[in-house]
Amino acid sequence: MKTLGPTQSSRRAFLKEAGAITATALTIGFEWVGPPRRAMAAIGSIGPAPFAPNAFLRIGADNSVTIIAKHLEMGQGSYTGIATVLAEELDADWTLVRVESAPADAKRYGNSVLGGLQGTGGSSAMANSWSQLRDAGGKARAMLVSAAAAQWHVPVEELTVDKGIVLHASSKRQATFGSLVAKASALPVPDKVTLKDPKDFKLIGYQIPRVDASAKSNGTAQFTLDFTLPGMLIALLRRPPQFGATVKSFDPAAASAVPGVVKVVQVPGGVAVVAKNFWAAKLGRDALKIEWDDAHAEKRSSSTIMDEYRKLADQPATSARKQGDAAKAIQDAAHKVSASFEFPYLAHAPMEPLDALVKLDANSCEIWAGDQFQTMDQANAARTAGLTPQQVSIHTLYAGGSFGRRANTISDYIVEAVSIAKAYGADGTPIKLQWTREDDIRGGLYRPMYFHKLEAGLSDKGELTGWHHVIVGQSIMAGTPFAPKSGIDGTSVEGAATIAYDIPNLAVDLATTKTGVPVLWWRVVGSSHTTFAVEAFIDEVAKAANADPFEFRRKRLAHEPRMKAVLELAAEKAGWSTPLPKGKGRGIAVAEAFKTYVAQVAEVSVDEAGRIKVDRVVVAVDCGTPINPDVIKAQMEGGIGFGLGAVLYGAITLKDGHVEQHNFNDYRVLRMNEMPKVEVYIVPSTLPPTGVGEPGVAPIGPAVANAIFAATGRRIHVLPFPKQA
Repeated sequence: MKTLGPTQSSRRAFLKEAGAITATALTIGFEWVGPPRRAMAAIGSIGPAPFAPNAFLRIGADNSVTIIAKHLEMGQGSYTGIATVLAEELDADWTLVRVESAPADAKRYGNSVLGGLQGTGGSSAMANSWSQLRDAGGKARAMLVSAAAAQWHVPVEELTVDKGIVLHASSKRQATFGSLVAKASALPVPDKVTLKDPKDFKLIGYQIPRVDASAKSNGTAQFTLDFTLPGMLIALLRRPPQFGATVKSFDPAAASAVPGVVKVVQVPGGVAVVAKNFWAAKLGRDALKIEWDDAHAEKRSSSTIMDEYRKLADQPATSARKQGDAAKAIQDAAHKVSASFEFPYLAHAPMEPLDALVKLDANSCEIWAGDQFQTMDQANAARTAGLTPQQVSIHTLYAGGSFGRRANTISDYIVEAVSIAKAYGADGTPIKLQWTREDDIRGGLYRPMYFHKLEAGLSDKGELTGWHHVIVGQSIMAGTPFAPKSGIDGTSVEGAATIAYDIPNLAVDLATTKTGVPVLWWRVVGSSHTTFAVEAFIDEVAKAANADPFEFRRKRLAHEPRMKAVLELAAEKAGWSTPLPKGKGRGIAVAEAFKTYVAQVAEVSVDEAGRIKVDRVVVAVDCGTPINPDVIKAQMEGGIGFGLGAVLYGAITLKDGHVEQHNFNDYRVLRMNEMPKVEVYIVPSTLPPTGVGEPGVAPIGPAVANAIFAATGRRIHVLPFPKQA
């Protein structure tokens, strides 16, 4: 692994001296799109701010390099990746780089992967930013070099840049970025620059320190839970006990009598208690007397819903993919294999529950939050407040996890916070809405419940001739701006309709259901259930064909070289063909999600009582150009921990429409002592980078399930796994 070497003390001394000489702060701004394309400068307080509003870079006379991130940092390392890409082409000194969040402005900070909306999701931060930020850094570097060349009256070609210093070798002159900002700011932004050859990278591909590591270690990092304003009040919202229920009537007297409670207000989402502190708000909320109208509420239990799904799987459904004649191939097959899989609702359970601070008055709305979907949230906040989106500003703070939960098209927690501030009086009082862990677990917008039914046919020689896959479950996209026109929600079938294996006769069908339970994308979205069904079932098919599970997959991936390569690498590093002692098993799975390829081999132990322990997971990942190997490894490890917790324990269940889980005592996540040893192997590449925040989740469930079969001979078809194998 490549690591970044220590900075030379002489360089540090030079930069310190150069920064001290400058009496006023100069900055250079870079404009990304639209004429006139010219940088601007400001000296001290003279003149306007130096940037066009859509800038990605700010360099100060003190040599500081500030990179503006349009993507949320929620633990996945986006700030570090974004900064690395731009700083690489700039040839910045990494020790002087810092990152700040961009304001909400889709025209300047839109995400092309999300159709131009400003937001973070779909493991798109690096894929979306790669070319844009390289170009931004390269053009700014060219301007600094041109400024130095003009100052020294030498050709540009004679200058080099290293760690924030422009050098002229023959005359031994050098200048820091900070000393050049005034001249560089007056230059036109070049139309085009030549970007680095990957062999010349000094930051990309190296294990450099994360830009947020220090702040998150010493406690100075600002999450919404930490952030305060003078005079701030805390609000807790009492929501309906069943999805779809509404407030019929309420009595605020007991809540209002709690010391510290300032006001009780009704909003569309329920009844809120606004208080001077969290504990007063909680006691006030507990004391509320509310009568609910459940006429339109979801009152079914999970078992009832799943029974309906099983019946739907036997009915005609909408085709999501069809090639050849799967039905005939299976009917005529020498051997038939079938299985069904059941997946429960899942909560996201980020470590920092949802929260948002709102300051609302008649003319403006300011929001502080770990905001993941700025464009949607700005529009929904404006609609709720009765303002225009331009009157709503969003300050994006660090988020303590999300896994998709903070990015939803209804902006539920943002709208709740704004509606409470509005009901309170919209008088400019800062009000922070906090969700408790119980609010989070019961709050809905879950990963949907799904039922999968699969059938396959094998020839007498063990060739896979037919495959039919039926998926039954709710649409995430229905009723949103992303609603599909075809009737097929791609998030329901991705990983199944996009199956990579070479199968001559293939059919994938979808039956889309409706329930009163609100659903949302969950880390790795459709592949969180489709990959399990596909990879667990193909293991069963391989067994029926008397074939090795690895070789059976490998043979059918000849046309998919990147997926085949990660499969082979994981198997090699795991020692796939080496025997294991009794009570241990090894399983394999491979998946593509968001154009990243991940294969995993899991090793498990099952004791005499049937208790399962995942001992080791070997991961091979191809994510294009690896920007920071340490972040990639961390995301693979985190994805495995997240996915393992879900398949071993995760389930949101309903009883007569009431969510039965409350907190981490009955909605288990993986514990530290349960985390297996993880080995990560990154495929070298010069292709554009793809995401790593989500794909590591997809293969872990089936890899472990297949390992359990190898150890015990028992297949798992209902999630979460049984307590004993």
